[in-house]
Amino acid sequence: MSGIACIVGAGDMTGTRLYLPEGSLVIAADGGLSPLKNEGCEPALIVGDFDSLGTVPQGDNVLRLPPEKDDTDMLFCVRLALERGADTLLIYGGLGGRFEHSIANLQTLAFIANSGARGYLIGCGSVCTVIKNSALRFDDSMSGYVSVFCLGSSASGVDLEGLKYPLNNQTLSGDFPLGVSNEFLGAPSSVSVREGLLCVIWGSEGNKIEGVLKQNRA
Repeated sequence: MSGIACIVGAGDMTGTRLYLPEGSLVIAADGGLSPLKNEGCEPALIVGDFDSLGTVPQGDNVLRLPPEKDDTDMLFCVRLALERGADTLLIYGGLGGRFEHSIANLQTLAFIANSGARGYLIGCGSVCTVIKNSALRFDDSMSGYVSVFCLGSSASGVDLEGLKYPLNNQTLSGDFPLGVSNEFLGAPSSVSVREGLLCVIWGSEGNKIEGVLKQNRA
């Protein structure tokens, strides 16, 4: 599927189903090589300082990074994917483990949104994305909880439609979790923001990422 990159990191993969669309750019971020190998997938690129993997793989597709650097291994992989034209990035193995790594990957989603693309952080029973001045649509197959958080000082013109607790032209702030624990109703729904960054999180169990991509890619 043109324009999609799949990046697999070294975080908790327990119960996570890898969806690697045909034609997507697959990148292993350090220890993310192991779950890809278990799936019989040879990534196009293997990137990292390899502290998580514990060994340095060999091959023309290996890019070894220094351990002391500003970018995390995941962010470096994201930059590579964006440079290669990805507009949608599926990130696995970026949650669980050390909490600061999860926070770093949430910030990486904001970096992707600020770059004009869309990233999805998938794992530990959840999917998380960040949208900027745009909308996220869901079909009627979605179920369970969905939460919306402002990233930054404020996000204005927030609309939640088709959910249990709707909002219309609301301003959300970064210091009050008004959007936590909303619910899908088995109907088409959407989250949109006129100006600012919104973090949107929902349960992955029974909610396949394929349907979300279908609703939100041209």
